[in-house]
Amino acid sequence: MSGYCDFAPGHPVHGPYHDTEYGFAQRDESVLFERLLLEINQAGLSWETILKKRDGFRRAYSGFDVDKVARYGDKDRERLLADPGIIRNRLKVEAAIHNAQVIRGLRKSHGGFVEWLDANVRDEHGTPRDKASWVKLFKKTFRFTGGEITGEFLMSLGYLPGAHRADCPVMKKIARARKAI
Repeated sequence: MSGYCDFAPGHPVHGPYHDTEYGFAQRDESVLFERLLLEINQAGLSWETILKKRDGFRRAYSGFDVDKVARYGDKDRERLLADPGIIRNRLKVEAAIHNAQVIRGLRKSHGGFVEWLDANVRDEHGTPRDKASWVKLFKKTFRFTGGEITGEFLMSLGYLPGAHRADCPVMKKIARARKAI
């Protein structure tokens, strides 16, 4: 996403995300869930809008605690749909709750969300999974995860290339961070 590297550095909203999060591998379930939830909510909106509402999402969705969100019932759904601090879209709210439940299930089947992602880096033929294959897998597994959402989610975590230009200084930080994992 070379355009992001052109305008994000130094930007008050995009800069910190570009410089310290975008493209960096993450292992923490709540961080992965947050990123998926934010990408889903970005659909049809600007990423800047989502970043500005990030704290609102954190409060509304119990700090992105998968277990808590997976147990949300009708009162929580109504609370979320009335919360001006987030995107009030019924399909996106339902997707967040459903996807939290799916992630809980991934603990049983794979050990967790990150283990599921790692187990699917290669397709059934042993070749690195491309974006189209990831999208197909995500659509089968999660709700509200089309091509753009899935692609951005995976790029934002380093599972797909393209988060930064090759000459972006952040690429060196990402390489150092990968060595530390």
